[in-house]
Amino acid sequence: MFWVIVVAMAVVVGGAALVALGGGGSLPEAVHDRIAARLPQERPLTRTDVDEIRLPMAVRGYRMDEVDDVLDRLGAELAYRDTRIAELEAAVAAAAPGTGTVDDAPGPVDQK
Repeated sequence: MFWVIVVAMAVVVGGAALVALGGGGSLPEAVHDRIAARLPQERPLTRTDVDEIRLPMAVRGYRMDEVDDVLDRLGAELAYRDTRIAELEAAVAAAAPGTGTVDDAPGPVDQK
């Protein structure tokens, strides 16, 4: 009986070693999980572009390099838009006399 148990254990250990070394077949190649919809490079981003982004999952969460790229791009575009808005608001304020309200606008000139 002792030899039967030893042989059974040897078969189990040998089978496990064979599978661990790839003798029992191999796993299929891993599918590269990447962003399906890339951010457009030729135009400014829209709300729809941001809503359609689905960041791929990696073994331990998101792929940090792709998340960093998306966040860097969004941050740069937001900074550009904030700067442009500030420039346009300054230009409007400089062009309008007074506070820029309708009450400050010059009225019609009386010709007598």
